[in-house]
Amino acid sequence: MASGIPAWKMQEQVTCFICREYLTEPLIIDCGHNFCRTCITQYCEQREPESGRKFPCPKCRVPFEKGKFRPNRQLASTVDSFKLLGLKPGKMPKEDLCETHQEKLKLFCEEDQKAMCVVCRESRDHGDHTILPIEEAAQDYKVKLQGVLVPLKNELEEALALTSEEEKKITQWQHKVETRRRTIKHEFKKLHQVLSEEEQLLLQRLAEEERETLQRLQDNITKLSEQTTTLINLITEAEEKYRQPAAELLRVRIIGHFLGRSENVKVQQPEAISPALKNVYKICLDMREMLERFTMDITLDPDMAQPSLVLSEDRKRVRFGGKHRDLHSNPERFDSCVSVLGTQGMMGGKCYWEVEVGDKTEWALGICRESVSRTGNMILTPGNGYWAMGLRGGEYRTCTFHSTTLPVSIRPTRVGIFLDYVAGELSFYNVTDRSHLFTFTDTFSGTLRPYFNPGINAGGKNVAPLIICPVPAQAGGNVCP
Repeated sequence: MASGIPAWKMQEQVTCFICREYLTEPLIIDCGHNFCRTCITQYCEQREPESGRKFPCPKCRVPFEKGKFRPNRQLASTVDSFKLLGLKPGKMPKEDLCETHQEKLKLFCEEDQKAMCVVCRESRDHGDHTILPIEEAAQDYKVKLQGVLVPLKNELEEALALTSEEEKKITQWQHKVETRRRTIKHEFKKLHQVLSEEEQLLLQRLAEEERETLQRLQDNITKLSEQTTTLINLITEAEEKYRQPAAELLRVRIIGHFLGRSENVKVQQPEAISPALKNVYKICLDMREMLERFTMDITLDPDMAQPSLVLSEDRKRVRFGGKHRDLHSNPERFDSCVSVLGTQGMMGGKCYWEVEVGDKTEWALGICRESVSRTGNMILTPGNGYWAMGLRGGEYRTCTFHSTTLPVSIRPTRVGIFLDYVAGELSFYNVTDRSHLFTFTDTFSGTLRPYFNPGINAGGKNVAPLIICPVPAQAGGNVCP
């Protein structure tokens, strides 16, 4: 049985402070107190506001604005529960008289379960009935009522405690919904921004192709126009010579020279220009496809890999080898934390890459400042120059001072990482179900590097490598320099 809040305390909460009766159509005001609809309305009508349109709360004196009341349906339901139990605040039973004889009711008939006066006792109707003094009978029934009342109150307290728990669940659920709402709006804002940038880029490329092709077509027309002028001049000259007298036409070498010029004239064909557009202007509305346009080819830097890590020849895979290899001394190398950075530095723009985590039981991914210390044990927090998230102890968590557990519906086997350097955002995506995992918001400066931590083998459960995956990048995008 839940202890909850004492029944008397709950009874006080469902009682109107103004009329001292159970709340009727309870309304809640700004300060959180509840009053009957009629009581608080009359209270406002019978007083002058103290400041502008505001009145003092009858209970705590905190100002509230007339008309800005909200129905409290949950409390109304609780009031109904109290009424069903027959609990009445401050009500004294009315002393009744016998309806037949107008005498005071002093006796009680057990068989008829009815209070009666001394005159009624003498009637034939109660001749062989068990008659008790009303106070004695009342005491007997009070004992019985007490036996019923205690468990009922306990049940009420449990019901109220459960109600309180459900109200907490409502608050928690609404918080989750609001968080998800903000995430959706933020992601679509990001998508709209990327779409806008992509639109401008495609329009710019189309305009450049338009100018280039129109210029080539115009050059063709200019050359053809020049050839047309030459042909018209030759035709005009030929027609004039045709009309000349024989002696003038056949002057020494003139006609032969003209015929030689005319016979060698050939129209030059214009440059062949395809009517098709050279570039593919593909418009995509899928978030991952948009991110793919900013794909960066990431490779691992062997000079920074902790000595226990094993990198593949193509520097796309990293796993924990278990043995501390004897490598040449390098101040840039992680000496304790099983970590390695990407070779590529990022100082602006947008970058996207994907990492296969498979069924690994422990890993961490993200970015870090190129200047971070790599000696000793690391605490991965933004304050220390690391923006990362990962899997540890069966939970997906942010690598922050107060880590946040991330709700994951489908276990990610591949994680997408998107950096918008200028906007100061680093986002993680579950590529498996194309859902958003988490976004860091910060102000970035200096060179940033991709960060990889495959975790230790954990008794053979975490031996698989982290794999930098090829992403089919599309045309466009403003990738990181």
